Amino acid sequence: MFTGIIEEIGHVQRINQQSHSAQIQIKASKVLSDVAVGDSIAVNGVCLTVVSFDNQHFIADVMPETINKTTLHELKPGSPVNLERALQVGARLGGHIVQGHVDAIGTIVQKQVLEIAIIYRIKTTPELLQFVVPKGSVAIDGISLTVVDVFQDSFTVSLIPHTAHETTLGGKDPGDRVNLESDIIGRYVQHLMGRTSPDMRQDLDVSFLAENGFL
Repeated sequence: MFTGIIEEIGHVQRINQQSHSAQIQIKASKVLSDVAVGDSIAVNGVCLTVVSFDNQHFIADVMPETINKTTLHELKPGSPVNLERALQVGARLGGHIVQGHVDAIGTIVQKQVLEIAIIYRIKTTPELLQFVVPKGSVAIDGISLTVVDVFQDSFTVSLIPHTAHETTLGGKDPGDRVNLESDIIGRYVQHLMGRTSPDMRQDLDVSFLAENGFL
């Protein structure tokens, strides 16, 4: 479990590509301060398991499902990546609950600088967009961000200067692809609503929510 607050930018040192999987070596510093074999580190929003490390880098395996569903297969030696260690119990949850399980790949279609902010418009699949709501949370390459607007085929987010400087997103441009993870709470709500009987769904309306203190 992660929070979407990036701790540092690491750099890919080596990728051993197999037919359907890979092993990746990443140069880092901060995330190695208390690392152990078996620990989880989010790399561009993808939860990977540390299989070995030293004081300058760590190595992780990348499974076929991860290769197929994320942008990790596009990385090359020298590529910068967002890194975050797993959440510690009792730590501040500065972002939102992020699992490190990528739902879809998005493509940046617009980048606009508005005074100190950078506004990105990201095109993605209808399957992911159903969980994206204005002022809600979304993880982009592992970064916890607040959604500004949602459109039929895309959504927008706004970066403050700190986020643009401390993550890889500030350097991305239209045409670049990013890993996206929707809010897990929204996914659970939809799943539970789908399992509810038709009679119960008919009773769940604005009046019912108001009567029971939800509004």
